[in-house]
Amino acid sequence: MSQQTDPPPAQSDPARRGILLGLSAYLVWGFFPAYFRALAGAAPLEIVAHRIAWSALLLLLLCALRRQGKALRSALGDRRTLLFLSGSTLLIGTNWLVFIYAVERGEVLQSSLGYFINPLVSILLGFAFLGERLNRWQQASLLLAASGVLYLTLHSGQVPWIALILAWSFGLYGLLRKVAQVDALTGLTVETLLLAPLATGYLLWLQAQGEAMFLAGSLRHDLLLPLAGAVTALPLLCFAGAARRLRLATVGFLQYITPTLHFVLAVGLFGEPFSATHLVSFACIWAGLAIYTADALRQFGPKKPLVLDPSR
Repeated sequence: MSQQTDPPPAQSDPARRGILLGLSAYLVWGFFPAYFRALAGAAPLEIVAHRIAWSALLLLLLCALRRQGKALRSALGDRRTLLFLSGSTLLIGTNWLVFIYAVERGEVLQSSLGYFINPLVSILLGFAFLGERLNRWQQASLLLAASGVLYLTLHSGQVPWIALILAWSFGLYGLLRKVAQVDALTGLTVETLLLAPLATGYLLWLQAQGEAMFLAGSLRHDLLLPLAGAVTALPLLCFAGAARRLRLATVGFLQYITPTLHFVLAVGLFGEPFSATHLVSFACIWAGLAIYTADALRQFGPKKPLVLDPSR
């Protein structure tokens, strides 16, 4: 009887590297509330403007180092691609602004809710726009998530609009990036370049008015605002590297790190209230996600390779 041996390093190394890259991306995203909370005092719009301007510089440098100038010019010169990327730019900009607003308002629990809902929104968008069929388990997961949001709305007396905007803006962003068919680095660079003139102009105007937090005497803001570019771009690139190396089921499990950390920070560190109404609502959504994950595991199995166009 032959003895089973471990896979050769050539086969196991990409998976290990993918896990490390995926963990890096989702952990950074998970601690975003703590990072942007440290920028208290700066207006959400100023933070987003810095995030865009410094990301554009960093991504242009990365494109130059990886010699992707031709791909960048091709994306900027293709009318169809540019149209889709213009739409995705508005969506990701909205997502960033609403997320920072949520952190400043002490609504991190809603951001957690939004990113828990996001995978199920993506399923619905795939059905509506890409002709992807929903099996009975996916239908059940969507119904449970919708029930959770409806319960929270009826019992709290207000629509969880922050969570819904975060979930839908990011879901629609992923849809447009998939249709645009451009790689992660080039697409993100084009998006930041489209917004960079507005962001830079706004930052210069703030400086001229004496209303900017950057270079206003706070060392914390002088360090953290420019660093927002790297904090924005590098996790996206780590995610792209992880997606190329890992199975869909693995990526599916890793993606829950981010909203889970948001949830822990909101309730455990920031002291946001978590009522019985929240518990019922989150329980419905978590049950829907459990069904979704179990169905993904069943469909893709241990030997099914990952075929994914990373759009985050």
